[in-house]
Amino acid sequence: MHGLVATGVVGLSECAPRGRGLKQPRLVATAFSTITWQCGLRMASGLHGIGGREAMRETESTLQQFGEFLLKRQLVRESAAPYFVRWVRQFLARQASDEAVADQVRHFCDDLERSGGVLDWQVRQAEQALRIYFVNFLDRTDWHRRPASTVADEKGRTIPLAALEQLRLRIRTRHYSHRTECPYVDWVRRFFDHLTDQQGGPQPVVHADSVRDYLTHLAVHRRVSASTQNQAMCALLFLCREVLGLTPEGLALTPRAKRGQRLPVVLSIPETAALLAAMRGVPKIMAGLIYGGGLRVSECCELRVKDIDFDQGLVFVRAGKGDKDRSTLLAETGRDELRAQLREAEALHHADRKSGLAGVWMPDALDRKYANAGRELGWFWVLPSRTLSTDPRAGVVRRHHLSESVIQKAVHTAAVEAKIHKPVSVHTLRHCFATHLLLSGVDIRQIQEYLGHSNVETTMIYTHVVKELRNPARSPLDMLRDRTGR
Repeated sequence: MHGLVATGVVGLSECAPRGRGLKQPRLVATAFSTITWQCGLRMASGLHGIGGREAMRETESTLQQFGEFLLKRQLVRESAAPYFVRWVRQFLARQASDEAVADQVRHFCDDLERSGGVLDWQVRQAEQALRIYFVNFLDRTDWHRRPASTVADEKGRTIPLAALEQLRLRIRTRHYSHRTECPYVDWVRRFFDHLTDQQGGPQPVVHADSVRDYLTHLAVHRRVSASTQNQAMCALLFLCREVLGLTPEGLALTPRAKRGQRLPVVLSIPETAALLAAMRGVPKIMAGLIYGGGLRVSECCELRVKDIDFDQGLVFVRAGKGDKDRSTLLAETGRDELRAQLREAEALHHADRKSGLAGVWMPDALDRKYANAGRELGWFWVLPSRTLSTDPRAGVVRRHHLSESVIQKAVHTAAVEAKIHKPVSVHTLRHCFATHLLLSGVDIRQIQEYLGHSNVETTMIYTHVVKELRNPARSPLDMLRDRTGR
């Protein structure tokens, strides 16, 4: 049956109702039946022979019943029901497999993600549609069967090196950033080392209790912070679900470690001026970009020549935190130094081209789609490194951007020179950007856009700092002195 349905996958989006405004379930079911039958006829038109058409009619009859099942049970919205059927039809068009249903669905969703033409919410919708189809509609009992794992045997004994390699592949399949991959791999490696010591064998057994015990070990014995504990929990959940095929019962519902409310460290305007005055060269240019536009340190280091717009006075951040683009302010102060830095970067770019060096790193698959883009000046780094390095994923020797440690060390040295005794870091300049804008009367929503916060509540933390700076209450000790003269 699967092979016969394959010719009807193309053009399925034409079968989805658009703007029909159907409200009554019976009317929706009627229209849905007509649409499903039309899709079936289109799919069958490319087949020859009575057997193929009969198999197609049988499949479409089942899908029609599934659509009516969705509407009758009110499992999804009326407008979404045809799309749920579409995902099931597309799944059934795949080649037949002996894998467990959960494995087949997981591979189907992975293929959707890799295709690049399906959004994340559509992948989740497809998975939900298949789960309802097999579990609720067909009443399949093998859905929850443990998926086949290439890194663990039937007894649950895990090969750590194979698990780590598979972990990297799964992270990259989901397009997680390299900054996410490194701590996840590190936490899983520490977890396996802990289990090896506890169980006394090179192939530890992973289960829900071992994960809970390790999280308890981190909190009680290692005394890690709440954010560190939550990061470890996310890494281990990813390992269990995506690599080992486990669903640790109740672990996902375990309360996260509660983080206390902390106010950001903010420098006054004179302190900020003293800090910037104590910096020199390229680190000062970086500090000006961060304080002048509210950039994160990674966003500053990863700026490319095309992201600087002097005419509009804007800096464009590409694929920032959460893989989001945004624009922020480019201060007029320091533009001459920035232009001089761009000229130096251009000279270094020309030297790399003459030496035949590989182009700079390109996001996603742009280096294959636009083969020469990595060698163009527009994609070159604003702050290139003076030394070459090996790409950790591609293994290619190329020129990367300047290391974050350059600005971090420079800020620490400048804070000591300016005699600022607050715990100053590079991120403090970003806090100062938001706080000083609030003090000057800029709208909180506009600051949210500059900072790239998804939720305005994240930006609201700066209002607590501004409140204390703008209208500070008078200490009762001072009022007592005024009254008593002592």
